[in-house]
Amino acid sequence: MASCLQASMNSLIPRSSSFSSHPPLSLNSPGRRNLKTFRYAFRARASAKIPMPPINPKDPFLSTLASVAANSPEKLFNRPVNSDVPPYLDIFDSPQLMSSPAQVERSVAYNEHRPRTPPPDLPSMLLDGRIVYIGMPLVPAVTELVVAELMYLQWLDPKEPIYIYINSTGTTRDDGETVGMESEGFAIYDSLMQLKNEVHTVCVGAAIGQACLLLSAGTKGKRFMMPHAKAMIQQPRVPSSGLMPASDVLIRAKEVITNRDILVELLSKHTGNSVETVANVMRRPYYMDAPKAQEFGVIDKILWRGQEKIIADVVPSDEFDKNAGIRSVEQV
Repeated sequence: MASCLQASMNSLIPRSSSFSSHPPLSLNSPGRRNLKTFRYAFRARASAKIPMPPINPKDPFLSTLASVAANSPEKLFNRPVNSDVPPYLDIFDSPQLMSSPAQVERSVAYNEHRPRTPPPDLPSMLLDGRIVYIGMPLVPAVTELVVAELMYLQWLDPKEPIYIYINSTGTTRDDGETVGMESEGFAIYDSLMQLKNEVHTVCVGAAIGQACLLLSAGTKGKRFMMPHAKAMIQQPRVPSSGLMPASDVLIRAKEVITNRDILVELLSKHTGNSVETVANVMRRPYYMDAPKAQEFGVIDKILWRGQEKIIADVVPSDEFDKNAGIRSVEQV
């Protein structure tokens, strides 16, 4: 744009050499009359506005640059030599960056129903509903995310409940191989115990080992299980020892025994069973379906879809027999 303005001004301004090469003309000479006519034409063209290309009126840089080009074009042509200021930014009283996001105007005319921002990821949408989903074994990356989400939800609102959906094999895989340390489960458990919020736990698939502990650690009366979910408690496993010395293997074994005792005590606390009872059933993997988990004290309620009210309305068998006029053999 500056080069166009320079060319326009050069076409308007005559060369000084054209005047110095001729002698003075008389008042009535033809050359004098032609020079007078040329001056009138030059003034008329100089007074005319320089044509400007269409610009975005909301762009402060282009608007200011166009105003300077129309009113004081010498500011654009007489540029300082070896200036440290970027080109044309010195015409501002306070220079501004060109890439200000506030000056960008996006058009959505191509589809007015299309969202202007990309949709959030699924964990963020669940977090917006105060839902923390544990759908993987308890490895360090999962523990880090879950603890951070719990801290964020408590900071967001310390009175609203937090819902934890669990479908995890704990610190092991399905085949029993250890994938995480027992401290991963204890880290989430300790975070739950520090929360001021009510914690509603829901088992939607499987809750094994440390995940079963997290399921039972919810607020009493707010621990749920889907009808076909499974819970299982088992002893912690010794991580793969490889080629480590026997003394190191012994140290790891002692640590696993310590973790087992802690797990037994915590399960006893949240299920209402004695330490001996929990320790006995944990000698081997102890699987529980939803009714068995409710009986053992891991959960408080089974989430039947519409069946819970129907089952609650059914009268006991003795009362049903009495209302129907049926007497037992002992009463005959």
